[in-house]
Parts: sequence; structure tokens; C-alpha cells
Amino acid sequence: MPGRTTRHAGRVSDLPLRDFRPHDRLVRGRTVVARPPVPAIDVHNHLGTWLSPDGSWLVPSVRDLLGTLDDLGVERVVNLDGRWGEELEANLRRYDRAHPGRFATFCHVDWGLLHTGDDGRALLASLDASVAAGARGLKIWKDLGLGVRDEAGALVRPDDERVVRVVQRAGEHGLPVLIHTADPVAFFDPLDGTNERLEELAGQPDWWFGDRTRHPSFEDLMGALERLVAACPGTTVIGAHVGCHAEDLSAVGTMMDRYPTFHADLGGRLAEIGRQPRAFARFVAAHPDRVLLGTDAYPPDPQAYRNLYRFLETDDEHWPYDGADDEAEPGSQGRWRVSGAALDPALLPALYRDNALRLGL
Repeated sequence: MPGRTTRHAGRVSDLPLRDFRPHDRLVRGRTVVARPPVPAIDVHNHLGTWLSPDGSWLVPSVRDLLGTLDDLGVERVVNLDGRWGEELEANLRRYDRAHPGRFATFCHVDWGLLHTGDDGRALLASLDASVAAGARGLKIWKDLGLGVRDEAGALVRPDDERVVRVVQRAGEHGLPVLIHTADPVAFFDPLDGTNERLEELAGQPDWWFGDRTRHPSFEDLMGALERLVAACPGTTVIGAHVGCHAEDLSAVGTMMDRYPTFHADLGGRLAEIGRQPRAFARFVAAHPDRVLLGTDAYPPDPQAYRNLYRFLETDDEHWPYDGADDEAEPGSQGRWRVSGAALDPALLPALYRDNALRLGL
């Protein structure tokens, strides 16, 4: 018998990881949550052309989208793809003006205006024009801190004084700022066998920011984000993707305790918060007015919404965060499962809707 075990072990040791698809033998319940208990507001989604690979609208039919949102119990979606100028105008025409109350489009500023050498005045003028056109907020993407450079070739970080003035101006207009700083922590870790998202990064090598000669560290970027928030006490700041640090809810909670204007959306981080459901439940209970529903599922995907509803409302255990029918497939972000947070039902209306309404969304 020992010889047989050795022969099998040898074959197993040669099995490529990509072919390892263990079938989960755990017997557990599955709860389907089709709709939330109150009409929901998704504060983090993309409906425009900015992220489209071919420049077309990410949502081909707005009519079909509205039907999907109605089925899902989603009252309103924040569209983060407004950009500026004619692109903003096109988004506002297609969504906000054509369907009042169902969409709220955020603008961006063109960081290329930093090359004008005017100390950021053109950025402020661009934001003012976007607000006049009807933008409901300002989106700042992760390229700020990772790729944007000024006229002198210097990397521009979130706490740059020119950025601070833009965020302060948004507050003067009464608009929230949703900012995505850095990326998952593993994207900054060494690209080796210790990286929990190695398979994902192998498929998306441009998502790796671990070369310190080219990119700041994750910790440096989080420090810059905190300094930006501290410098803008008159502006509501929403940290995208669970405060930009879903792996450390304690750190996000500390930011919220220090800065009453700092909020967090849940977009695109079920794989992270689903690994710490009890910690997440404590986090929401400690900051019930500061956490907002967001999916970052574009085009809006019913399965992604219902996965998030299931996580928030049930105590289901050990299920695929991607919601894949084939549970033998590894998740798109990492090889783990998630469990439900079973939030206190009294906390759900604020998370799903009321906090967004309070911010004017």
C-alpha cells in the first residue's frame, strides 16, 4: 500500500494549479435574495463609454437597463463615467435628463490640464463648468497617484495641493467626491508564490504596481489619501472599494473616526469583505451612517447585485463570491469563498438608500 500512495502522490505533485478544480463537498444552505428591503441606490457603477473597449456605451439599451434595475429593486444608479465637456454632456442627456431620478452622473477633471503650468486653475474652471452642466459629484480614479504626471514630469499624488484645491472646490459646490486610490493590497506585493492574487495578476499584468522604481507603495498612497481628506473638511469624500482598503476594516474605521466627512462604498470588494463577515458587521454597526451600497458591476449585472444582497442580509456560509454556477471554478480574484454578514436588519435602510440620499445622491 505505501508504494501505491507514493505513485499517486507523484502524479498529484505534477498537477498544474490551473487544472486543480476541487469539488466542494460541504453541505450548506443557499438563500436567494432577489430584492433589498428598501429601494436601493448604487453609488458606484459605470454606464458611459469611458471604460468600454471599443468606445461604445457600456449599456446598449437604457430601457432594458431600467427594467433590470426595477427587477432588482434599484431606484437609482450613480454613473461615474461623465468625464468632462461633450462626454459629460452626452452622459447627462442619455441618463440624467432622459430619466429623472434614476441616474446621477459624476464628472472627472482632465489631469492633462496640469501641463498648462497655471498651478491648477484650469482644473478648477473645468470642475465649475461640469457642475454648471449638471454633474452630481466628482470621481477621481486610481491613475492619480499611480500614473498622472504634471508638466515637470513629477508624479501627482492625492495630497498634491492642486488636487486639494479641486476637492475643496467640489465641497464648495456641495458635491461629494468619490475617490479610488491605489488598488487591492496584493497588487503592490511581490509577484511571487506568496501573492494571493497571483493568478489574476498573471492574466492582467498591468494591474501589478509592486515595482517601487515606478509606483509608490500602497502605504504611501493611503497616507496621501488621508492627508487629502484631512485638508478638505468641507467636502464629503467617499472612499471607493470600502474606503480604498477593504483588507483592513480597522484602518478604514479609524479614518472614519478621525474625519466625519469620510465614507466608504462597497463596490467590487465582496471577495474581501466576504472573508471577514463578522468584522464587516461590526464595522457597519460602528459607522451606520457612513457605508453605502456600491457594486462596480458593469454593465449592471443581476447576479452581482444578488450576491451582494445575499452577503449583507444572510448568514449563508462558504459560497463563491463570483456567484458562479460551477462551484469547482476558482474565483476570479483569488481561491477562497465568502460567508454572509447577516447585518442587523435595522442597519439595512441606511446602507441601501438613506446614506446616499443624505449625500444628495
